Amino acid sequence: MKYNLIYFIFEKKERMLNIKKKYLTNENNKPVAVQIDIETFEKMERIIEDYALTQLMEENDPEDNLSLEEAKAYYDKLRK
Repeated sequence: MKYNLIYFIFEKKERMLNIKKKYLTNENNKPVAVQIDIETFEKMERIIEDYALTQLMEENDPEDNLSLEEAKAYYDKLRK
């Protein structure tokens, strides 16, 4: 099942809780930016990273999958 980013974010909204934001305005009182606390920003980053990883996993060609033994051997080679 493919997700679009908006659906994915709303599906994971329990991880977001409340987004406490401050709008920054220009001299004409027009909003030009939003300021959020670092904890909220880090949660947003994790959600976006989860989304990207989900997309990569769904796009993966099953023929490229490694068995457990093949994966262990591959990662052992990387360590050397």
